[in-house]
Order: sequence, then C-alpha cells, then structure tokens
Amino acid sequence: MTEPRQHAARRGTNLPRMGDFNLTVILDAIRRSENGLSRVELARIVGLSPQTISNISRRLLDQKLIVEAGKEGSGPGKPRTILRLNPAGMYAVGVHLDPSIVTVVLLDLVGAVVAKDAFATPEGHRPDEVVAAIAECVEALLASSGVPRELVAGAGVAAPGPIDLVRGAVVGAPLLRGWGDVPLQAMLQTATGLETVMDKDVTAVAVAETWAGGPEASGSFAVFYLGTGLGCGLVLGGEVYRGSSGNAGEIGHIIVDPDGPECFDGCGLRGTIGTVLEPVRLLAQAISLGALPPLPAEPTAADFHTGFLRLCALADEGQPAAVGVLREAARSMAHAAGVVGNLVDVERMVFGGPYWEPVAAFCLRVMPDMVNGRLATGGIHRVELAGTSLGQDVGAVGGACLVLERALAPRADRLLLDA
Repeated sequence: MTEPRQHAARRGTNLPRMGDFNLTVILDAIRRSENGLSRVELARIVGLSPQTISNISRRLLDQKLIVEAGKEGSGPGKPRTILRLNPAGMYAVGVHLDPSIVTVVLLDLVGAVVAKDAFATPEGHRPDEVVAAIAECVEALLASSGVPRELVAGAGVAAPGPIDLVRGAVVGAPLLRGWGDVPLQAMLQTATGLETVMDKDVTAVAVAETWAGGPEASGSFAVFYLGTGLGCGLVLGGEVYRGSSGNAGEIGHIIVDPDGPECFDGCGLRGTIGTVLEPVRLLAQAISLGALPPLPAEPTAADFHTGFLRLCALADEGQPAAVGVLREAARSMAHAAGVVGNLVDVERMVFGGPYWEPVAAFCLRVMPDMVNGRLATGGIHRVELAGTSLGQDVGAVGGACLVLERALAPRADRLLLDA
C-alpha cells in the first residue's frame, strides 16, 4: 500500500484523563492527511496504543465527525479501513467585518464553503446596526443552506484590530467610526443565538490557512493580509501565535519611508506600510504619473475599485508608470515581510486579502527576490512566497475556522487537569 503523505503530527498521551486531547490529536492527524488514515497508521503517527486508537475512533464515528471510507491494501494481511473527516459532521459560520463590506460564510468540517453572502457595511458604522445586519444575513444563509441548526457549532468573527481578546471587544479600529470599545462577540452571540468567538482578522486568516489551506498548511509561516493596509498572522511550529493580548501581527506601523505621508490613523508617524500601501494612494500616484485618467469629480467606491484593477492590469502589460507604482509598493511590502522573516525565521510566506488578487501575478514575479534578499537566513534556506488558496473570502473563512479550531484542534489547555 502506498504510504500516505504526512506532515509532522502532534503526539497523544496514554496517561489517564487525556481523552479530550487525544481525540483532537487523532482528528487533527486525519484532517491533515490527503487520503485518510487507517487505525494502524494513526497509532504509528500519534504514538497512542491500538486500543486507545480503536476506542477514540469509535467515539468519532458515533459523533459522525469521521467516516469509514473504504479499504486499502494489496499485499498479504487484512485490508485496512481508511478513516476520513465527515464534511457534514459539523458546520461553522464565519463573519469578516471590514469597514466597507461584511462577508458571511458557512463552512463544513473540511473547510469547504457551503454557502456565502456579502453586503455593504452600514454607512454610519453604528455597532447595533452592523450587528443587526450581520444577524439577519446569518439567518438567511442558514435557512437557504438547508443545514440543520444543531450541526452548526457556532459563529466566528474576524474583526479589525486592535481587539481585547478576553472580552471579545473591538477597541479602536481606526476605520470603523465610533468603535472605541465595542463588545462585538457578546452582541453577535445575543443577536444570532449561536455561541460566538472573535479574533483579529489577520489571526483568523492564519487559522484559516492551518485548517483549510490544504496539506502544505503546516510548519512555520507568516500570512500577510492586504486590505486597506497590511497585517500579518503568524503560525509557528503549527500553532497560531496570538501574542500576550491577541494583537500579534500589527505590522501596519513599520516605517518604510520616513518622509512619506502621515499615517491614516493620526498616530503622528510618517511613511508607515499601512499608509503607503493604501490602494487609493497607489491609484492617486498612478493618475499623477499619467498612467490612468483622472477620477470623476466625486468618485465612488466603484470608481476606485475599477481604477485599481486597471492599474494592476497595466502593470501586468508592462506599462512603465504602472509598473513603477506597483514595483515601489512591492518593495515596501517586501521590506515589511523581511522584517517579519528576520524576526521569526519562517519557512513560507502566504499572501491574501481583498486587494491581493489583482496584484498577485505582479508581486509574485518581483517580490521573492526582494524578500529573500532582505533575510539574514538567505545563505541557509530560501523562503517560499505564495498566494492563499482560499480566495478573497479568506477573512470570513478564517472566522468559521476559529470555531472549528476551538472545538476540535489539539491545544495545550486540553491537557490541564482539574485540581
């Protein structure tokens, strides 16, 4: 039988009272396998006794979280029954709150999008109006999907930072007017009736990559999220790193041009990466260089979006001014990525977000050498750069993956024993 492709797996423990942790270790090993695993392979990979594997597999089968997916084996001996995740065993709702658009998805257990919707963030940004609109969208999505509500494990919200992770509050997102201290997690749980978890958007994106990003989503890597600015999520040794307050990855204040424009959030700094990479600012630069015609006197969001797409298309075609604008933006992004890479020494860098896809082809041509040229480890290993496989909805997918991670991923706190 062909050996299944495997990545570094967490190890279980045969000590008593560790059932919950061992269950998640086994589930995680099955989830990370491309073709499923037999009980014998599980025992070898996670280090648990065959009897423990058998008992926990039966629990997972009874809970309909895994299924027996045929048998394999062409040599002597009894064919082995393959265990795989049951996509319909559990679902999760994901919400990505952005200052301009809210995206809502319904994810199954393997991280596939079952249903999705999006709507413009209410103009006034009033928290009660935003939450009410999200709750209405969630209910409509669940009704149209046909998924039984009892199979929905909860809702996860990916929110702009900074956040108070303990209280589930947004505490000063610069582009959400009036969101100085909003208990978003509790508000949404009350409005939807679903158990709700919240995290910072870039952290949620990192969780999405570990849960739904495919077989390469292991090891240590950084996820860069290109939206209004630039944020960074970190996965170190297979674990998402959140920092002491849940706000790791706030790289938008890295200075890439000391003589550049003032930071958009009024902090007093100049030339921060978050400000330099604002799509509206890049578009204005291209217009000033004659690469694009001027915008209408009162431009709409659609005008900005169309203009940015055109800028990216011109750069792909080799138009000199457009290439110059995007190359300088790529150089700034590479500088920030180099700072992160030198700090945490990752194997890969993954890029995504609503403004990534239009620039992906250009940036993946010019940035790998830029980034690797800034890394102290350049003589030891080359860091791979890639775009996310999860598409533009990666923020909302990350919100749903927060629920799956909380419910099913192996975590050290599952090892804590009662006093």
